[in-house]
Amino acid sequence: MKISQQSQGTVEDGDGKGVSRREFVKLAVASSVSAGVSSRAWAVDAATGAMPMRTLGKTGQKVSAIGLGGFHIGTQSSEQESISIIRKAIDGGITFLDNCWDYNGGASEVRMGKALRDGYRARVVLMSKIDGRSKAGASRQIDESLKRLQTDHVDLMQFHEIIREDDPDRIFAPGGAAEAMLEAQKAGKVRYIGFTGHKDPAMHLKMLDVAAAHHVQFDTVQMPLNIMDAHFRSFTVNVVPRLVKEGIGILGMKPLGSGVLARLNAFTPIECLHYAMNLPTSVVITGMDSMQILEQALEAGRTFRPLNAQEVAALLERSKDFAGAGRLEKFKTTTAFDGTSHNPQWLE
Repeated sequence: MKISQQSQGTVEDGDGKGVSRREFVKLAVASSVSAGVSSRAWAVDAATGAMPMRTLGKTGQKVSAIGLGGFHIGTQSSEQESISIIRKAIDGGITFLDNCWDYNGGASEVRMGKALRDGYRARVVLMSKIDGRSKAGASRQIDESLKRLQTDHVDLMQFHEIIREDDPDRIFAPGGAAEAMLEAQKAGKVRYIGFTGHKDPAMHLKMLDVAAAHHVQFDTVQMPLNIMDAHFRSFTVNVVPRLVKEGIGILGMKPLGSGVLARLNAFTPIECLHYAMNLPTSVVITGMDSMQILEQALEAGRTFRPLNAQEVAALLERSKDFAGAGRLEKFKTTTAFDGTSHNPQWLE
């Protein structure tokens, strides 16, 4: 995150309406490589079957197009299995690792910290997130994350779950979490700063606006980006264009809709990952809770080629009937995925 004067452009609001058939074409073009973003950002490594590498917004940092999700890496019954998955992912070309202070009571960070011993830490771009909205709470969580991850710094730290109307104001208030994050960055504990959320594009836009009012620009923004998103309260439609315009790194998450798309059997996991990769994402973060799922993610990286507007439109057409009204995107419409709502003490 850097200090700068931001202009505030006009962006469509997230009113929950689906896209019309005419808008399919517009969205498909915007979702394809031809939509004004350099095709070099999607270039596959010259070596056959290599993981594509992309640039993280304006940072200049190179990252793998697929990132390893932090929550799922703390769910294995065996800690050693978690460590093995993480290391095999890195050996397979995944260089971006996601995590969070609250994942699995801290177990996700602890296991990742152990996996990053023996030289693995130097091979990755390490990200975690904090929930604290106060300066004191955020400072404590940053330090706890560093301790668990066994590192003196993370490459990216993000404000987690921007899902409430007052989250941006609390973070940027005097004595708020933004002060802690900027101090941590100045101290070398954090290189880049971003935020995440899964509820409503309007919350993302407000966070960007409040940051701009404080002369701050984020390095990254994370949000759900999948085949269903275009049809309801769409981050693709409402947030992605602004991030592209401002040069902010786009982190896509929930490419399989938290597993819903895989269970529908309407799309293959590879199709879902390729759709998200085809957006102007720096990284598509996906959960890998087994070696089999890890291999699936690695295959998606190795086999990705840019989709054209017609291919994207066809995927959106196939998804519109079951994706309407957000009924399958429970992270947008219910509190089931809102960790900080169920644990408000994390926000202190």
